Amino acid sequence: MSKYSGLRVRLCIVSFILAVLFLFAIQAGAAFAADDSAAEKSPDGMGYRFEKDGWTYLHIEGSPYERGYQHGYLMAPEILEIMESIRYLTYYNTGVDFDFFAENAVRMYVPNIDEEYILEMDGIADGAEAAGADVTFQDILGWNSYKETVGYWWPIVKSGYYSEMDYDMEACSAFAATGNYTEDGGAVVAHTTWTPYERARFFHIIADVKPDSGHRILMQSAPGLIDSSTDFLITDAGLMITETTISGFNKYQENRTPSFMRLRKASQYADDPDSFVTIMNTNRSGGFANTWLVGDANTGEIMRFEQGLKFFNVSKTKDGYFVGANSVEDARIRNFECSGLDPTDVRGSVASRMVRLPQLMEELKGRISPENAKAVLSDHYDIWLEEEIASSRTVEGHYELDPNPVYNRQPYKPAGSYDGKTVNSAMALNMTFNARWGAPSGIAFDADKYLEEHPQFGYLDGYLDSFPTHSWNVFEAGEMV
Repeated sequence: MSKYSGLRVRLCIVSFILAVLFLFAIQAGAAFAADDSAAEKSPDGMGYRFEKDGWTYLHIEGSPYERGYQHGYLMAPEILEIMESIRYLTYYNTGVDFDFFAENAVRMYVPNIDEEYILEMDGIADGAEAAGADVTFQDILGWNSYKETVGYWWPIVKSGYYSEMDYDMEACSAFAATGNYTEDGGAVVAHTTWTPYERARFFHIIADVKPDSGHRILMQSAPGLIDSSTDFLITDAGLMITETTISGFNKYQENRTPSFMRLRKASQYADDPDSFVTIMNTNRSGGFANTWLVGDANTGEIMRFEQGLKFFNVSKTKDGYFVGANSVEDARIRNFECSGLDPTDVRGSVASRMVRLPQLMEELKGRISPENAKAVLSDHYDIWLEEEIASSRTVEGHYELDPNPVYNRQPYKPAGSYDGKTVNSAMALNMTFNARWGAPSGIAFDADKYLEEHPQFGYLDGYLDSFPTHSWNVFEAGEMV
């Protein structure tokens, strides 16, 4: 019997026992932790969800399988929609079925994933199925590892295909500042995610994860995922964690621990920035290579952690800033593990933002706060064009508005910034952060109008959502309606 088969047998036994316990809890009238009639609750009464200005707040807690079951049960309609969408988009973009990637994820990753997270994903699948969604453990693993298999493993397998993949697109703008640069001397961390809009629409979850061991996590995420994936999160260890993807990264090693598990484990069990680096570096695969920006709310220290496959680099300061715009300072990573990454060519998105973000840090020196961080994330000054215009080169990126993105990007591609998040040390210690669904500046995206104006993207009809203008909101761990 294979390791995977044996593990599945154990999981089936656990699933049966816990399902009985869930039914008993329902029959016994298990009390809901916060008695909130406006929230939808899981069968065990511990998990709940509610909607808030474009976001869906999801609270889960308990053992790995319990919190997974709560997650799957409460997110079943969205998980089913994701599976239908990702099957269509995967085949369209690669010519290969999603199941091919999911099957290879089982082969490569199951032996390298801690049983705690196998149980949590199995719980998600079982919970979703109990709520009427036809999904399997393999589907959930395939979704959790999607960025890694499609964006990093597949290009190595299919040589020469990497430059055509969406994951080579510059994605995300971020910064971390502290000391004399911030209003109160503590750390400030901010981030806006850039993603093709056909996938971005799923990352509307504010997940409050209260595990039975390790640290509590409040993070942006998507239904069915056990990590953030967009990578903005805080933990009750006082860590504020975000990143931007390293553009042009092209190295990968099979049969290592996938990036989603390393991040989830580091978020849950790291007590400080150093232990975060240790967990993230353990058995790394090169998948989802990032420049991580981490703030420590307890000390005010901020860290830049650049992680490749063979190489990594760590820098720290208690008085200064780090910016993220898909570049990498480490010359070894840039020259040996990337291709086409030029940090000096301001015609492109990376270099232009790596010029603009430091300008904004210096302009706001001594005044950086979660509030004016919102303005940084909303910045539309194009360094190349030398004008205020939302484009693929601005901190708040908008490929869909850009007729001339360089480096063989498609004009008007529906992709760019669709959220904003800011936090400082004081907020993190109280397990709260600011978030806005939709572009940080409030620029709206009308999917129907867009497809009428750009029929070349008609294959996305039915797979694009609009991003209307929403407000900035404060979210906190344990929040109720």
